[in-house]
Amino acid sequence: MLPVQEMAEFLLKDAEECNPGAWVNHSRVTAQCAERIARECEGMDSQKAYILGLLHDIGRKFGVKHLGHVYDGYQYMLKLGFDEVAKICLTHSFDDQTTDAYIGNFDTTEEELRLIQDTLKTIVLDEYDRL
Repeated sequence: MLPVQEMAEFLLKDAEECNPGAWVNHSRVTAQCAERIARECEGMDSQKAYILGLLHDIGRKFGVKHLGHVYDGYQYMLKLGFDEVAKICLTHSFDDQTTDAYIGNFDTTEEELRLIQDTLKTIVLDEYDRL
């Protein structure tokens, strides 16, 4: 499931109030770029790409974290019932579906890291993950 654009904008604004920073503008620019690229790609929904781009880093709502923001965003979006956004929160940091090439800090618990790694193994990437 995917939130409508107004809800996605609200979620980002709420997150910005919790943890202001450059990541918010990065999310907005990512959304705009994803929307434009999707418009040029046959079969892609530019609105969906915008929403996913806007919320890919929503885990930053919970503080300054590296790998932790991936876990936090994934869990937060699952809790809200937005599984398509949860997937993007997870996949946007791993182009090979493993944490092997991750260059940020591993600031998660062992349990959180295992959940990330195990979930990545089961995901089937689509054009939105690759975008």
